[in-house]
Amino acid sequence: MTEPTAGWLEGREHVLPVRIYYEDTDFTGVVYHANYLRYFERGRSDFLRLIGVSHQQLAAQDAAFTITRIEVDYRRAARVDDALQVRTTYDIVKGPRLFVRQRIVRGDELIAEAVVQAACIDMSGRARRPPPGLGEAIGPFLAP
Repeated sequence: MTEPTAGWLEGREHVLPVRIYYEDTDFTGVVYHANYLRYFERGRSDFLRLIGVSHQQLAAQDAAFTITRIEVDYRRAARVDDALQVRTTYDIVKGPRLFVRQRIVRGDELIAEAVVQAACIDMSGRARRPPPGLGEAIGPFLAP
């Protein structure tokens, strides 16, 4: 049995392919705006998974992530059967905060982009520094 893809890395950027299904769209046949947040989440999670950091490992270290801010600009409509890519770049880790930039593209066409701030928290919801394994795994992908 083949594992589902977690995408691939192109330099510092993670690329995750996403296919649009009928269930992703609204009555006009356009991707429902909130679904882009799901695609962005998958991009961030699969980036970490691909570099060897799983949510289960984080939980075992009393760590998780919460989104503290997300700014989304919608540029074009995506529709059923579109083949998109979620492109994710982790830029900075500052204390408990992670700063992430994401784009969803269809070929060379920009569909949506997001600027995301996430915070590392413990399982009681308090801010904490990311566990050492995460810092070491993500370090080579941060902005110089």
